[in-house]
Amino acid sequence: MLLYAKMFYERLIRMKKNLLIMLFLLTFAPAAQAVTVTHDFAVRLGVFDASRTRFSYSLTPKDYSVRSTVATNGLFDTLYPFKAEYATTGKIKKDGLETASYKYKSRSRFNSRRKELVYNNRGEPIYRISAKNDKEKKVEIEQRADNKDTTDLQTVMAKLALQYNQLKFCAARMQVFDGKRRYDVIFKDEGQDTLPATEKSPFSGTAAKCSMYIDKLGEKGDDLLWDLTKDRPIYFWIMEETNSKAPFIAKIKIDDTPLGELEVHTTNITIED
Repeated sequence: MLLYAKMFYERLIRMKKNLLIMLFLLTFAPAAQAVTVTHDFAVRLGVFDASRTRFSYSLTPKDYSVRSTVATNGLFDTLYPFKAEYATTGKIKKDGLETASYKYKSRSRFNSRRKELVYNNRGEPIYRISAKNDKEKKVEIEQRADNKDTTDLQTVMAKLALQYNQLKFCAARMQVFDGKRRYDVIFKDEGQDTLPATEKSPFSGTAAKCSMYIDKLGEKGDDLLWDLTKDRPIYFWIMEETNSKAPFIAKIKIDDTPLGELEVHTTNITIED
């Protein structure tokens, strides 16, 4: 059981960055002036308190940057100690958001990994650089016809945030290319819900419930996000921060993983001008 938990969590780590990007980018809104938001949350997997994570992102009228750290907690830290750092930068333009850089690095008990996507001045990924234990590989990204007008998953979530901030609904279909795979992300509205304050999160009140599906368009993948969205959605609940009224995701949930429910709860938000 412990070995299975370790293997499952090893794959969960590769998926987690996509959930967490969604968590903090939904507080995204065009900034009239510089602002920095720090977002703390806890991840629980079945009976396990899996990780504590902190995000910090900064916005100006023209640019955005996001930094985050993810680290194992409790039993998972004993079984499989892991720490990762993510950094994304981009430009805010009149016709949308444009990624400028994406970097990732991680360290586990036995391995260190690094990944970078290199973009041109049109916001298109042209190279993928990956390294494991300092063995680096650089791959040119094929410019396929069906990759035109696509974006990365981080920017998809930011676009959803802008849409929700302006229109107050989630429903949308967006085209994604992640450097390897071309797929669509589908968001649906699931009505209103009421979240109580609990020991997991202090936030309570009315929330908009939404769901996210992945239309894989025949693409193959061996990561956990690909497996878990095969026949089930990712649910998330959007609330408004009391003072700024900025929307944020208070909770994320995936039902019926091999180790039980996966839940992400926001524990604290700090907004600084």
